[in-house]
Amino acid sequence: MTTLRLGVFEILTPSNGVPTWRHPAGRAYRYDQVSYWTGLARTLDDAGFDFLFFADSYGYPIVDGVVPEEVMTHGILFPGYDPMLLVSAASQAAPGLGIVVTSSTSLEQPFPTARRFATLDQFTNGHIGWNIVTGSTAQVTEGLFGITHADHDRRYDIADEFVDLCRTLWEDGWDDGAVVRDREADMLIDPSRVHEIAYRGTHFSSHGLFKVPPGPQRTPVLFQAGASGRGRDFGARNAEAMFIQGQNKEQALTASRDIRARVAAAGRDPHDMRLLSGVTVTVAPTSEEAHRKRRELEELFSMDDAAVLFAGFTGIDLRGLDPAMRIEDVAGTDQGRTPLDRYRTVSGVETVRDVLEAFRVQERGFVVTGSPREVAEELVETAEFSDIDGYMLEPTFGDDGAYREFIDLVLPELVRMGARPRETDRALTLRERLGFPAGAPRFRPS
Repeated sequence: MTTLRLGVFEILTPSNGVPTWRHPAGRAYRYDQVSYWTGLARTLDDAGFDFLFFADSYGYPIVDGVVPEEVMTHGILFPGYDPMLLVSAASQAAPGLGIVVTSSTSLEQPFPTARRFATLDQFTNGHIGWNIVTGSTAQVTEGLFGITHADHDRRYDIADEFVDLCRTLWEDGWDDGAVVRDREADMLIDPSRVHEIAYRGTHFSSHGLFKVPPGPQRTPVLFQAGASGRGRDFGARNAEAMFIQGQNKEQALTASRDIRARVAAAGRDPHDMRLLSGVTVTVAPTSEEAHRKRRELEELFSMDDAAVLFAGFTGIDLRGLDPAMRIEDVAGTDQGRTPLDRYRTVSGVETVRDVLEAFRVQERGFVVTGSPREVAEELVETAEFSDIDGYMLEPTFGDDGAYREFIDLVLPELVRMGARPRETDRALTLRERLGFPAGAPRFRPS
């Protein structure tokens, strides 16, 4: 049986999207404390999880230029902190855990991005990953940054070059062995092994030395989550791990087949890509108790709040549309192309009302509810059927309780089934934890 890769999906906000902050198990009074996040990282590391993933966005939900009142009153992706500044602290608390952080190719620049991730690769001892995004709530960020975003496909053209330049800085600036530290020879760095970079593309250029020595991975593990055709082509060319958002195993299989075909078309082995799906697990000692907890969770997320959050992701306010309107008649936006594409292919989702209900109860991926054995068996069966490599767990009521329940109840079942190792080698880099061989050449597109 193939080992399932396990991560956790988080955002540095009070509620992780779903407005659960007011629940007794919410984290409204803890999300702004470094100790909460370092404690979470330590818990995951001790349990043998592979990585902690931080989503991020400069923006917030906005509809027709106005921030809906619910954004602040209900804590819908607001307020929020910068996860990049938390990485070193989390890694010190959990030295074997991978930390994946989001950074945009539309709002940042290649050189400082390469510098940050090279530094974090060293400071985390090879446990850093970069989740590459091309857009970020465009309606908001265009105003905040005083820019105009390129259209959807052109953003990916720019991102291809952005990543190429970063990879050039990481891989070509320093030879192995350039850091000498020889006191007797009076040589800290061997200048013959450090090279000027001369890069000139359509969108970016860079000439000079990259000051940051290579860390254990040189290039951070590259993650990506595009669901559009152009986004998947970008991931197939550049990424080592991609996220899918299958809401049933048949839909996940369709996505994995499509992505692996694109990986092959990019000249790579289709299974040199780790495919991961989001999953919300609600588990209890008995199936009945687990389903009761799931109903309690769903009652916290109203249709109005779901509509506000959906509008923030897509720029489309479904509240102003006829609930019976068919989804193919909804006018999309450039920002909303990927989320709408996802729902156009979901069986049983045909109307605006269907979209909101599906989004409300299955915001980012699979929903798995049941006893420990039921949950473990469903996770394994779904991964095998769908040809995916693992999952990112999401919190339920907001705090780390869902992860602790998973660790206590489900993880032993996965170990018993052979889907997770009994012991984890914390000295492995994040790339190695994801199943890539130690010392193997890092993938580089032609």
